[in-house]
Amino acid sequence: MLIGDRARIKDKAAKLGIVTKGIRIIEPERSSELDKFVEDLKALPKYSNLSDEEIRQTALDPNVFATLMLKRKQANALIAGATDKASSALRPLFQIIGTQEGVKTASSLLVIDMEAKNVGIDGTLFMGDCGVIPEPTEEQLADIAITTASLAHHLTDARPKVAMLSYSTHGNPRYAPIAKIQAATKLAREKAKRWNLETDIEGDIQIDAALDRATAHVKGIEDSPVAGDANVLVFPDLNSGNIASKLIHILSGANKYGQIIMGLEQPAADISRGATAHDILGAAAIVGCQAIDHRLLLDRQSDL
Repeated sequence: MLIGDRARIKDKAAKLGIVTKGIRIIEPERSSELDKFVEDLKALPKYSNLSDEEIRQTALDPNVFATLMLKRKQANALIAGATDKASSALRPLFQIIGTQEGVKTASSLLVIDMEAKNVGIDGTLFMGDCGVIPEPTEEQLADIAITTASLAHHLTDARPKVAMLSYSTHGNPRYAPIAKIQAATKLAREKAKRWNLETDIEGDIQIDAALDRATAHVKGIEDSPVAGDANVLVFPDLNSGNIASKLIHILSGANKYGQIIMGLEQPAADISRGATAHDILGAAAIVGCQAIDHRLLLDRQSDL
């Protein structure tokens, strides 16, 4: 389903030689659901101070309209963001969909798929959080680690090996940034047990020790099941996650899929304005897989 102006979509499709048969195009202004969606917005606290006309105009926004479709289960998953800044897609998701019951942290996951198959899961790395939380707390880092590891296992059936990244490897906890990663690692291990999620979690650990066995050996942590074999990377903050993921993508030409928004009641992805058609297809496949077994994910995440 595509949300937007039918004439513009048809015109662009024709210019690109794309057949639109089988694609449902929905124009918010002409939708029979619009009045219901307006009432849905009125009932939400975030929109209570708006006038009736302002609420109606808000509902006509394609991002908001699509999110309301997701809320009403008229869609199973949502992808947005390719033509808007990130907040345009994220804000309605957080305000209208909200997080799953018991989940305190909504974060994001980026999947990087590289030709170097000796890294991650046959060349695939799962990275969080690269798009939502600027300065995560230790509790939030633990949530990010477990939700990311859970989806990595769900998509690949491989054992998640989580690296809680830092500028140190088993560094001195006198330094606050190191102490936070070490505390987050402990919390993540405890949550993994409550989830019955079979995973390995290591932290604090540097990126070279996480991905390269020789470096891990030199740094004295070769006995860790994560060292040199990490497939889930948890960054200490949004700066490092966003920079690292884009650096890898640009310098290596790796495929990237996401950001997949974790912890929501419904599957959704907020993709970059720089996303290619291939990137969008990959993100669609991931949220589609989430939608297929979303009830299972809800059950597992209810303990958070």
